[in-house]
Amino acid sequence: MNPFRNSDADHEEPKVRKTWDLSDPATRRREAWRLEIEDHAFLRRLWTNLSEVAPGVWRANHPSHSQLARYKAMGIRTILNLRGSSRNPRYLFEEESCARIGLALESVGLRARKAPDRKEVLALFDAFRRIEKPFLMHCKSGADRAGFAAALYLLAERGATADEARRQLHWRFLHFRHGETGILDHILDLFEQAQRDSGIGVEDWFRHHYDPATAEAGYR
Repeated sequence: MNPFRNSDADHEEPKVRKTWDLSDPATRRREAWRLEIEDHAFLRRLWTNLSEVAPGVWRANHPSHSQLARYKAMGIRTILNLRGSSRNPRYLFEEESCARIGLALESVGLRARKAPDRKEVLALFDAFRRIEKPFLMHCKSGADRAGFAAALYLLAERGATADEARRQLHWRFLHFRHGETGILDHILDLFEQAQRDSGIGVEDWFRHHYDPATAEAGYR
């Protein structure tokens, strides 16, 4: 198992909702330890995968409380969490930290190893326009979902070319095209072809033409 790989399942709602009480000291200690080990938080203590996407826009892996404090000191005002807002300890710890530090927290769930739903991508475009800058977006390792979201930001908000945007999905961020997460590269390829044929913009393409099932079938 590669500890740096994202899991596309970790933002999805569980079939049975469980309530965690992080005010209970024993529960808090247990879940903090699980976050360190099972979510690989210990690997992210020194390695943040932090990179500036555009003026006022950054990407990184899932930050700890102390890293969130450093981002606040950098001038970051909003955290855009790409792992979704399931009420699990991972999210609750981040929500608590942002509230204590004074950061706004927004969440949009994306998949890394399956084609994202149209509604997820459209929610991301809406977040780009709505949230306060400077903002930092993150997934688990900052490799796949963060790279895909950064590419979409450049296409939608900065008028970047597909080639420019595609640089956000790169091995230097630990994203590798030849694997399950290559579906994200394939989606950018589909958009690039559609734009070349018709001149369509990225948000219009996702709103009116993008089909996750077709993208999945074409990639597989």
